Amino acid sequence: MTTPAQLAECRAFLEPAQLQPSQTREAVTQDAAQLLNGLAHRLRQRDHAPQPVAHFITRLLFCLFAENIGLLSDQLFINLLAEARRTPADFPALARDLFRAMHLDDDHCLPLEKADLDTLHSATALDWSAIEPAIFGTLFERGLDPDKRSQLGAHYTDADAIRRLIEPVIRDPLLAEWAIVKAEIADRLRKTSAKTRQPATDLWHGFLERLRTFRVLDPACGSGNFLYLALRMLKDLEHQVMLEAEALGLQRGFPAVGPEAVLGIEINAYAAELARLTVWIGEIQWMLGHGYSLNDQPILKPLNAIECRDALLDCDQETTWPKANVIVGNPPFLGGTKLLRELGDDYMATLRRIYAGRVPGGADLVCYWFEKARAQIASGQTQRAGLVATNSIRGGANRKVLKRIRETGTIFHAWSDEPWVNEGAAVRVSLVGFGNSKGPVRLNGQSVLGIYADLTGYAINTESETDLTQAKKLQENNELSFSGTKKGGSFEIKGDIARQWLLIPNPHNRLNSEVLRPWINGRAIVQRSSDLWIIDFGTEKKLIDAALYEAPFQYLQSNVKPQRDKNNRPSRRDRWWLHSEVCTGMRSAISPLTRYIATPRVSKYRIFIWLDHSFLIDDGTYLIARSDDTTFGILHSRFHELWALRTCTSLGATPRYTPTTCFETFPFPIGLTPSIPAADYANNPHAQAIATAARQLDTLRQNWLNPPDWVDHIPEVIPGYPDRLMPKPAHAAMLKQRTLTNLYNQRPAWLIHAHRALDEAVAAAYGWSADLTETGILRRLLALNRERASATLPTAD
Repeated sequence: MTTPAQLAECRAFLEPAQLQPSQTREAVTQDAAQLLNGLAHRLRQRDHAPQPVAHFITRLLFCLFAENIGLLSDQLFINLLAEARRTPADFPALARDLFRAMHLDDDHCLPLEKADLDTLHSATALDWSAIEPAIFGTLFERGLDPDKRSQLGAHYTDADAIRRLIEPVIRDPLLAEWAIVKAEIADRLRKTSAKTRQPATDLWHGFLERLRTFRVLDPACGSGNFLYLALRMLKDLEHQVMLEAEALGLQRGFPAVGPEAVLGIEINAYAAELARLTVWIGEIQWMLGHGYSLNDQPILKPLNAIECRDALLDCDQETTWPKANVIVGNPPFLGGTKLLRELGDDYMATLRRIYAGRVPGGADLVCYWFEKARAQIASGQTQRAGLVATNSIRGGANRKVLKRIRETGTIFHAWSDEPWVNEGAAVRVSLVGFGNSKGPVRLNGQSVLGIYADLTGYAINTESETDLTQAKKLQENNELSFSGTKKGGSFEIKGDIARQWLLIPNPHNRLNSEVLRPWINGRAIVQRSSDLWIIDFGTEKKLIDAALYEAPFQYLQSNVKPQRDKNNRPSRRDRWWLHSEVCTGMRSAISPLTRYIATPRVSKYRIFIWLDHSFLIDDGTYLIARSDDTTFGILHSRFHELWALRTCTSLGATPRYTPTTCFETFPFPIGLTPSIPAADYANNPHAQAIATAARQLDTLRQNWLNPPDWVDHIPEVIPGYPDRLMPKPAHAAMLKQRTLTNLYNQRPAWLIHAHRALDEAVAAAYGWSADLTETGILRRLLALNRERASATLPTAD
């Protein structure tokens, strides 16, 4: 039995405000994790399996914690270690006796050497009562799981960030319910005597039962951070309700909310093990910290409600989730090629087949959790959900799951673009609360009337006028925007090597210029050109023909073929001399052009440039297959920039241009659409004004980037390529700082004036004022999109 003196001591340990700055809970937890993770690493080096090691380490952790909080009397564990240090071979028997005496769920134990026992003895000097459950699971998981040791020392998600998501999903609705019940209790107490208080007492007990039976599910619970904070939130709420009821004259009672309130699903056995321990330590800390005795209740009894299994698939069918009042969590972030690499072709094929029609094939993995949570709400298995996703859920294929959520329910709370820590790395995320809610709707901390699927909101009742997720693809913009080729190997070479090869003859008397092109990626567009070229055998060239271009072919044979031989896709492995994605449509679209428009996929600023037709872009760059200044000017205007920022996706905090939503939906001014040849509107005064302003903007930028007196124009070694710009030695250092990113960071007056002139010309072409607000511009553009869109074309997602 814990004594009052021990309880007082524990409360001092448990309250963060009582800790000295040098002994913060985070620092204690990090020190504790470092000690036990080192021990775990040594045990695995002795060929003990990782899972038994993890199980054993969690038991030692709990012993250290239990001794500090007074559950073990007379320094029982310290004395055990002292005896074992004298005779290490006795440790397993001594430890098993202790585990059984503590009523742990098993007495699993591993042998320890003298050095291990010395480490444990050193660990007893730490204040284990002060470890922070909200972070210790993550820290210990990184040490116990061999696949996550590289994350040791990385940052972790702080508790406040998690609370921003789970408070509106768990606490706020329950507090709103309690406010109604409390008012009714007070009203009944005023109308009845002390002897007839049963109706009020029944209401009080009914709400306590509501809290006792409230269940929170985290279907990707990791090491239990969300579950711990959810449990603590429910226990804090129960405590608050009891105090307020006591103030009304009702009997307070004993807390009934416990670890059974939280349910979890986690596929990683290490994390599931730690999640159970995290919840138990959090429960014990809360009880002792609020003055309650643990009595003789079982300690660390099994939490079978935290299951170790797949949350999405059960063999070849969709898995089931337990019924719960709410769902919260931070599902795994995987997208693109990482999905196949991490999960395998067979798993992803099954997943996509089962969720076909509900989750787009190209969506990130986290979207499956969102859809399954939506389905749970729609079927009445849960009421609300609060999940974390990368901020890319706001656009592209990912956004479809949010559109489905809005079709069957409500997004009532969201933070659209927030910093987060995932697997030790800093990322940008969206926090989304959805489902059944009668409370206020809040977006990024502000009240709004509603939240769109792109996680923007509206504060006035004009939802249909500003919801850009309803924009549709326009036929007039079709087949004009393309990404560059995906190399799938080291196809790029330095410019000096390319120029040597351009002069080398081949056995069939064909020039290497047929398979060598200047190459550019998105970074080179906004920074300085890196003078890279690329070997490009086109779309269909056969091996026997490619081999005739000796130097380029031999280079690929040495530098690309070894990589491709390991590729799982036969088409890439067998056609190793071709790019992985050869982009036939893109090549056809630009073949008649002398130049085309290019823009980086990911960029702080939405910048467009001209590229000579000889250039090949990479898959991190998009091109618009037009060569007229009018189209260039419209794309570089404020009107397209605002549209792109609202319809794009994001990579971290940086906008990511997506042609399907940014370009193919954008309504150009009437008579100046990309489906019309430029020659047909050459005499249009609006087209001429836009072209003039666009040429002026481009000329001024080029003069700033490469002042004529600072660079030499060097013709290439053979005709057909644009001149090289060679910095003069005296100005080379200064030219390095002259990039488009730096230019738009500085925004000198001349650049502002040039863009203003362009915006005025484009506004006149639309017939609008150049001083329209952002909302006014977007509303008008969406109206134009709707006027032109064919009813048979799909919504742009």
